[in-house]
Amino acid sequence: MILGLYGRMVAAGEWRDYGISSLRDVAIFSVFRRTAENPLYRIEKRPKLRLKQGQYAVIGMDGQVLKRGNDLRQVLRVLERKLIRAVE
Repeated sequence: MILGLYGRMVAAGEWRDYGISSLRDVAIFSVFRRTAENPLYRIEKRPKLRLKQGQYAVIGMDGQVLKRGNDLRQVLRVLERKLIRAVE
């Protein structure tokens, strides 16, 4: 699901690079506009939070949690809204 969203965002010209980090208690998928920048968004999976806040989270560039939950598809919807634009 994450790579499908990534592919659509690359095709739209929004994202250009990604990085994957696998730590002991968290897996992180980071997306970048340019390689040398800080990530635009981080998609994190923290299994320890599945019974509390939800194991998936989308975190913005400033560290703010944009969406959290146990269903990855629902959590990723916050990023899919970026693809919807008004056509003039």
